[in-house]
Amino acid sequence: MDSLVSTDWLAAQMTQEHGLKDLVILDASRHLPASGRDARQEFEHAHIAGARYLDLANLTDPTSKVPAALPNADQLALRLDQLGIGANDRIILYDDSAVKTSARAWFALIAHGRTSVAILDGGLEKWRVEGGSMESGPGNNATLPTTSASSASRLKSPRRVASKHEILNVVSDQLQSGAIGTTQILDARAADRVFGSGIDPVHGGQNGRIPGALNAPFGQVFNADGTFKDPAALRDLFIAAGVDLDRPIITSCGSGVTASVLVFALHLTEVDTARLYDGSWQEWEADPTTPKEQGPQ
Repeated sequence: MDSLVSTDWLAAQMTQEHGLKDLVILDASRHLPASGRDARQEFEHAHIAGARYLDLANLTDPTSKVPAALPNADQLALRLDQLGIGANDRIILYDDSAVKTSARAWFALIAHGRTSVAILDGGLEKWRVEGGSMESGPGNNATLPTTSASSASRLKSPRRVASKHEILNVVSDQLQSGAIGTTQILDARAADRVFGSGIDPVHGGQNGRIPGALNAPFGQVFNADGTFKDPAALRDLFIAAGVDLDRPIITSCGSGVTASVLVFALHLTEVDTARLYDGSWQEWEADPTTPKEQGPQ
C-alpha cells in the first residue's frame, strides 16, 4: 500500500467483498482552539462510512515536558487496541482540519514503528465533494474494548524525533562557525509568524524563529483541491526554500503539527530521514535562554 492513497482507490477498496478486511479508516481530525470546532462532534455528525475516531487531540504524552508531545508507545498502543486495530492492519488516515492533522497522526504511527499507514489524499472534503459513502453516529468506537494494550500492537519507542537539546547543538555549531551547519531546520509556519516581530496569533508569545531556520509554509505543499503536489513540484518547492535535500533536515512549526506535514511531503520526494522537532516554536520561544531571531533574514 502506498503512503498516499486517492479517494478513487479507497472507494474501490470499499466496494470489494473483502476490501476492508484488514483496512482500518481513522478520522485524525484535530482543530486549533480558536476555530471553535469540535472534532468528535463533527465525526459523529458525518464521517467516512466505517471510519473510527482516533481522538488525536488526546493522544499526547502527559509525562513529557514538551507541550502537546507525541504520545508515548504504551499510550498509542492502548489507543490502537481500543480501536480494535491489529498489528498487521493497514491504516488509512484522513482529516477535515485546516492544519492537515492526518500528517501528525501518520508521523506518530510511523515514528513508533507502524509501517502500513497511509493518508487519504484530499481528506474528507475531497471524499465528500465526490459523493463518497458517508455515515453518522459514533462509528465503530461504541463497542470497542478498553483493556490494557496487547502485546500484538505493542510499539517501539519513537524515532525521528529531535529534542530542544539537539536543536541547541545545531544552532550553537552554526553560531560558532558563522555559517549554516550540516543540519537544516525547516519551519512550516506562515512567513509572517517566522519573520514577524508581533505576537504569535496561534500559540501566543512572540513571533520569530530559531536562528538559521529556513521557511516552507506547509500550505504550499498542497494543490487547490487539498491534494498533495506531485513529488517533482515538492522537490522544487523545497529547493526554492533553500533546502538541500541531501543534507539532514529537522522540521519545526508552532507545536509540531504542521511540521509533520513537511515530514510527509519530504517523504513523498523520497527523503525519509527528516526528523521532527516536536516541541517546535512553542517550546523554544517559552525558554528565555534559547537564542531567537526576528525580522527579515
